[in-house]
Amino acid sequence: MTHKEMINCLISKSLNISQLHINSSACLLNFKQMKSKGTNYTQKQKNVLATLGENIKLARLRRKLSMRSMAERAGIATSTLNNIEDGSPSVSLGSYLQVLSVLRLEDDLLLIADKDPVGRQIQDAGLIVKKRAPKKKKTLSAIEHVIDKGDSEKPEFE
Repeated sequence: MTHKEMINCLISKSLNISQLHINSSACLLNFKQMKSKGTNYTQKQKNVLATLGENIKLARLRRKLSMRSMAERAGIATSTLNNIEDGSPSVSLGSYLQVLSVLRLEDDLLLIADKDPVGRQIQDAGLIVKKRAPKKKKTLSAIEHVIDKGDSEKPEFE
């Protein structure tokens, strides 16, 4: 790989030059992508995920399934199953669906946001929830105020 190709690769991957490590003897390019800032979760949200993971783990254990067997049936890695049971927020909803399907609990996902008491109160009150914010009125710039658009009165010259 030429130096130009390495630089183009760096630019395309949005990498910092300090993250580039070139092994000159083997002409290998080894780099790590910058970590994203991620999302901050509240303690309540973390507790919800931890409880969900614990419930899934208990359901698996009640069925006497090993982590390996459960992961194979769900078509996911054992590390992903471990993350689910630990309540990691990085696991996709699809992985949760796969695990719940193996446990025959996939219909439990349909209970999410089913009741929605706040939304029902808003609906019952007849309040209109707009899909988007109202459009702003266009304000004219200082130059646009001066420019004649043809709708002003014509001056009379003598």
